[in-house]
Amino acid sequence: MLQTMAPAPQLKILVVEDHDDSRTTLRMLLALAHGHVVYEAAEGFSALQIAVEKRPDAALIDLGLPGMDGYEVARRIRDTVGDGIFLIALTGYDTEEDRRRTLDAGFDVHMVKPVDSGELTSLLAQVAASRVTGE
Repeated sequence: MLQTMAPAPQLKILVVEDHDDSRTTLRMLLALAHGHVVYEAAEGFSALQIAVEKRPDAALIDLGLPGMDGYEVARRIRDTVGDGIFLIALTGYDTEEDRRRTLDAGFDVHMVKPVDSGELTSLLAQVAASRVTGE
């Protein structure tokens, strides 16, 4: 007998990326392929406003943003929204120092670009499951 997995619950996800094509690709993957509600920001100040107003379940934040970098965006989101949002750092850098800096800034996960869609989907399914079980 074939057993099918139930789809993961829908999440509200904030994508913070200054590169238009990358942001659009992530939105399409998350919204069209997986049914999540996606909010977009191209820079840090808009991201903070959206995080406070919409209270997303997760945020994917590019570290190399103009003006306020992704580290500062994460710190400010943690200061204003708290721990109820799962923060994912998106970066092209993957040294131990880079990983330490993302954790110190309040990120939950450090992902290296280009993002592996299967890895991201699995991670978001875990976030959704934790929301359902209250963990």
